[in-house]
Amino acid sequence: MAAKSDGAAVSVQNVNPSRSQPIPEHHQPQYRHAGKRYSLLDCCWVLCAMLVFFSDGATDLWLAVDYYLKRDYWWFGLTLVFVVVPSVVVQVLSFRWFVYDYSDSNSSSGAAAAAAAAAGGDFNFSTKGSDKRGAGSTTGARAVPTAASSSRSGPQTCCRVCMWLFQSIIHILQLGQVWRYLRSLYLGVQSRWRSEQERCHFHWQMMFESADINMLRLLETFLKSAPQLVLQLSIMIQRNQVEPLQGLSASASLVALAWVIASYQKVLRDSRDDKMSLSYKAVIIQILWHLFTIGARTIAFALFVSVFQLYFGIFIVTHWCIMTFWIIQGETDFCMSKWEEIIYNMVVGIIYIFCWFNVKEGRTRYRMFIYYFITLTENAALTVLWYLYRDPQTTDFYALIIVCVVVCSFALGMFFMFIYYCLLHPNGPIFGSQWGCVEDEGPEPTAIPPDVVTSPPRSLQRTMGAEREQVPGDRDSCMPVFQVRPSVPQTPVARTPRTEGPVIRIDLPRKKYPAWDAHFIDRRLRKTILVLEHTSPVTPRLQYRSLSAPKEVMEYETTV
Repeated sequence: MAAKSDGAAVSVQNVNPSRSQPIPEHHQPQYRHAGKRYSLLDCCWVLCAMLVFFSDGATDLWLAVDYYLKRDYWWFGLTLVFVVVPSVVVQVLSFRWFVYDYSDSNSSSGAAAAAAAAAGGDFNFSTKGSDKRGAGSTTGARAVPTAASSSRSGPQTCCRVCMWLFQSIIHILQLGQVWRYLRSLYLGVQSRWRSEQERCHFHWQMMFESADINMLRLLETFLKSAPQLVLQLSIMIQRNQVEPLQGLSASASLVALAWVIASYQKVLRDSRDDKMSLSYKAVIIQILWHLFTIGARTIAFALFVSVFQLYFGIFIVTHWCIMTFWIIQGETDFCMSKWEEIIYNMVVGIIYIFCWFNVKEGRTRYRMFIYYFITLTENAALTVLWYLYRDPQTTDFYALIIVCVVVCSFALGMFFMFIYYCLLHPNGPIFGSQWGCVEDEGPEPTAIPPDVVTSPPRSLQRTMGAEREQVPGDRDSCMPVFQVRPSVPQTPVARTPRTEGPVIRIDLPRKKYPAWDAHFIDRRLRKTILVLEHTSPVTPRLQYRSLSAPKEVMEYETTV
């Protein structure tokens, strides 16, 4: 019997063909991720991400020291604050994740899961907490089976103490993200050279680590690089000169912002099998898209703040409040609790100050048009106000040039956005009348049934298959009047479903894209999956609750 609570229930079961019921046809497992291997491009991408991280932080610190040596203590203080405070916040969050992953208080569920997997038995635990549209937060757990815990040996204790000491030093030195990048690189290389079973285990860990890195980097860049970029550009405009170190720092911040947005989208798509992966060509175009749009936005900010410091603060707070309210009104579903969701929406509101960031599935075209129309209007208003109230004696020789830079940068960003959606979107090239049906993050055609149970990490087909077929924003729902009939597809190769081995059944509906799946957010569930995957001779399968099949849900709740 699955453990039940006032929140969500999660059960882990070893299914034996001799004593288990056959899995329905639409719940048969698929293994779409098995053919994807860690490549040289993946390794180079991580190395380039580390280069972007170091260049951004190093140039900011170098510039702060330069301000101090020149006795510009005000600019030194602001530059240093925008470096230190976001870095400390991110390191605290990263260390908190480490403590949770390695703490003894959560090892009971993992040990019980390992014992259950090794013994071929069942393991169930439940999550308790506040209810959020039927999804419980993971604030507590209890293990149903009892297993004899072996005493920890001396070497294991010593290694554990050394790991805690090492991680503490790493995070005190503000290098937690560097360690995670290196660990992701190591896990990726191991996933390529190990055997099939070990490869899946390392691939799991690499995907989890990549998700952590991109979440941390997304938070850090918009707390550090974005305000740093506006600050340095405003200093340049006020002084009417551009020092090489200032230009280097501003360029590094701009590249970091564009890089992190594109990297986040790539890793998020890689983690889900209901979305096609982004190619590296598409990622580069996305970087250029965000590079030019954010560049135009920050230049407009810097122009305005150089004349209206107080009104700029009022403008930023007002824009953030409006964007945050818009996001909350859209009812996002990223986190496991209501308060975490509110905090997440507030952070996304900061991102919306600078660039577009999709947070809701469905018809994205209208929301994107509204956002960029508001952005274009604000950029034009801020630039015009600066041009009217600037000091003509000191800015006359470059005023028109910088206005043209703002306009051209935004236009280039829009151009690369259209290139991405028309040529490099993972759904395929979109031309002509089909552009009216383009949805950035809508449901994508796939050969796998919508309610399929698959393997990690590109593992879980959306359970709301019946609803997905009726989504208004579905690209297939608005076909052109005249179209060329596609060629006859090849006969799909039948795959023998696997009905034995551990099945992790999660009493939660699967989160809709662009949200992370629950097993990427819930670290306790993540730890259990890793333990089971490591101890089981076969890769465990994941199954979320299907809202389109209430009868099956009831049978699962009463028979597992």
